[in-house]
Amino acid sequence: MFIKVIRKKTLLLIISSFLSLVLAISAPTAIYTASKQNEEEKKFIKWVDFGVSYEALASAMELDIATHTKDEQTPLDWVDMLAYLAAKYGGDFSHFKKSDLTRLTETLEKENTTIDALGASLKTYAYFKEAYGAVLNGFIGPYSIEKPDKDNPKEKTITQTYGLKAFSPIAQGYSYSHFDDFGNSRSYGYKRKHLGHDLMGSVGTPIIAVESGYVECVGWNQYGGWRIGIRSFDRKRYYYYAHLRKDHPYNDMYEGKIITAGDVIGYLGMTGYSSKENVNNINTPHLHYGMQLIFDEETQKDGTNQIWIDMYAITKLLEKNRSAVYRDAKEYYRQYEMFEDATED
Repeated sequence: MFIKVIRKKTLLLIISSFLSLVLAISAPTAIYTASKQNEEEKKFIKWVDFGVSYEALASAMELDIATHTKDEQTPLDWVDMLAYLAAKYGGDFSHFKKSDLTRLTETLEKENTTIDALGASLKTYAYFKEAYGAVLNGFIGPYSIEKPDKDNPKEKTITQTYGLKAFSPIAQGYSYSHFDDFGNSRSYGYKRKHLGHDLMGSVGTPIIAVESGYVECVGWNQYGGWRIGIRSFDRKRYYYYAHLRKDHPYNDMYEGKIITAGDVIGYLGMTGYSSKENVNNINTPHLHYGMQLIFDEETQKDGTNQIWIDMYAITKLLEKNRSAVYRDAKEYYRQYEMFEDATED
């Protein structure tokens, strides 16, 4: 009897050890599988090198607007066109020729197809469409805007239209200079790359919101001085405006405020490069502004995984749409209001 009990205990120990071994082997596999599934479920773009030239942007935009304003033509989307060309060029727009867009439209008409259908055979088309859409989706579309009445210039009429509804960050009538300085070296605080675009101008120049959205941050930053951060309504784009004027940097800015493209948001200055607030430590008056892309809020908004793009070509394009302003007491305001569904909502 005693021997039988021992044998039973031995058998239980063997079974227990075997089960422990199985669990020890399978647990890491289960963790790895779960981790892999989480990674697969959370796929998003990690980097965007936006190298679309001004010529390509302008040509695609003109074609988009033309096909949306002429009833006999099938509307084309400039993001789709640019994504298709990028997939053809390998992202290198030094190869761009306007005839490539003409050839694309002819193919679409001849084959009675869509750009998405043509792009399906191109390995990187889907990537470029999502990446370029994150950059450009808020720039073109239908909107209503005030204009001077033809018969009575002092009165305003509201016109519904389709076109470029994003604005230059510098108000109409104010001069500035710029060059492609994205990626240049900066040394204040620590050695780093310049992840924005500088527009050299005069202190007090009214600064304009490029796109509609809401104020996400406002106040002092030792690198940017007085600065404003505005997030687009689709949350893909974060606009950063920095080095605003000492003593009077903003036009009634506060976190959560809804902004319409073309609004005056602040004034050009030379603040920054100081942990002490309201200090001019920038040598040359200028606006630093930039666009950050956010595909994943958790990992890309802050920290080391941020995506900033070169704004030089976009800035040249936005010169086509500059907001007229007027001064009332000590503040500047836009001359003509613009109305968008997203803003009204």
